[in-house]
Amino acid sequence: MRALIQRVTEASVHNVETDSALGSIGPGLVALVCTMQGDDADAARRLAAKVAKLRIFEDEAGKMNLAVKDTGGQVLAISQFTLAADTRRGNRPGFSSGADFETAEALYEVFVQALREEGVGVETGRFRTHMQVSLVNDGPVTIWIDTAER
Repeated sequence: MRALIQRVTEASVHNVETDSALGSIGPGLVALVCTMQGDDADAARRLAAKVAKLRIFEDEAGKMNLAVKDTGGQVLAISQFTLAADTRRGNRPGFSSGADFETAEALYEVFVQALREEGVGVETGRFRTHMQVSLVNDGPVTIWIDTAER
């Protein structure tokens, strides 16, 4: 699985199709999450554990030494199949390395539940929905995680 993690002071997600709010958080993380072909529930749980324990919040000495679960922050988890983009050939990205929709949705749900089991509050977008995400990136701090790169 892949995730682009952004440390934020606030974030929200809006359903464009129904013109309704889906979720919002204060200080915490936005996790844009993509399931790749070959990913499984173990990958989703590993990714959630990494996100929950990623020490990118400042401690009292100003060092990035605290995780979102240490700060009481939340995670806004958004499914983001475009992280599977292959841009090596031509100008139109290919997405064939991404998981099929059914697998991707199931593993996204495993990821969200695993984050909650880590003790992190989670708000979500809606799978396969046109969304608008608003956020204030803090730092900015943006981290790329890929469970295949171990």
